[in-house]
Amino acid sequence: MAKYLISFPSAAMVVPDGEFEAVVRDSHAIIEETKAAGVYVFGGGIDESVPPVLVAADGAVAEGGYPWAPTLDGGFAVLEISSRDEAVKWAARIAKACRCSQELRVFGFDPQS
Repeated sequence: MAKYLISFPSAAMVVPDGEFEAVVRDSHAIIEETKAAGVYVFGGGIDESVPPVLVAADGAVAEGGYPWAPTLDGGFAVLEISSRDEAVKWAARIAKACRCSQELRVFGFDPQS
């Protein structure tokens, strides 16, 4: 079994007027389905009201993230699934619920983590 990150940046979620409540309902429903199927690990969204800080190896803290990297925002879910094909199917269902495409990535296994 592998863990898959299914995610989208905030800018990808463009919800037509009047549909936001339906998106919330549908996205919560698909997450409940992942839980019922036993594949849900965790999920949520980046709290964009709290700015990131960059913490160096010496403990120094600087406001903001990496200056050269794109902003990390949006929502994500981590699912533990037996195959990439199954992960694609779940990602498609999440995309339908959220009304936006989802990126699918696999986590590398680290036996020490």
